[in-house]
Amino acid sequence: MQWQDLLGSEKQQPYFQQTLTAIQQARAGGQVIYPPDSEIFNAFKLTPLSELKVVVLGQDPYHGPNQAHGLAFSVRPGVRVPPSLLNIYKELALEYADFQVPSHGYLQSWAEQGVLLLNTVLTVVANEPNSHRALGWEQFTDQVIRQISQHCEQLVFLLWGSHAQKKARLIDASRHHILQAPHPSPLSAHRGFLGCGHFLQTNSLLRAAGKTPINWHSVL
Repeated sequence: MQWQDLLGSEKQQPYFQQTLTAIQQARAGGQVIYPPDSEIFNAFKLTPLSELKVVVLGQDPYHGPNQAHGLAFSVRPGVRVPPSLLNIYKELALEYADFQVPSHGYLQSWAEQGVLLLNTVLTVVANEPNSHRALGWEQFTDQVIRQISQHCEQLVFLLWGSHAQKKARLIDASRHHILQAPHPSPLSAHRGFLGCGHFLQTNSLLRAAGKTPINWHSVL
């Protein structure tokens, strides 16, 4: 099964077409929107449905220039590592003694191993966080979560922060594993994200399900 099989009919829904049209009109009017059109759906392009193992939910894309490229928490090569991702790296270093914090924030190698880095809102206006939260994206990404919950087996969902944790209601906990922690942002990481152990736990759960664990070190 491919993403098109799972989501093709959803993309034909009027609300979805209206979302795309609104973005096109905003760009035509001179508004700067991230990421570029060609990268909005990168999470799906880089993580084939047949290889999906882990789902990491973010909120909306980074709103600074040259940051967002369609993967939650990730930034393009050559861009300074954002604070939340730096805390993700710090947690990895706590869990794996040989993990060295990278100088970049490009997480494509995780996506290619089956980690869906999915923002619940897929676009944002430059310098205006959460500016597209009412554009219809969440209706689409909620359906993504429902569909993969229904059609996949033994996924690990990493829900960091209250926004992501609200999506737990869309996931069948009898079929999948849900790991929750505070958000890795500097405002909340010290409240339980740092020390959560989610990366080791994820790989233990994948091994128990007979799946190949994620090489988190691939970003090094």
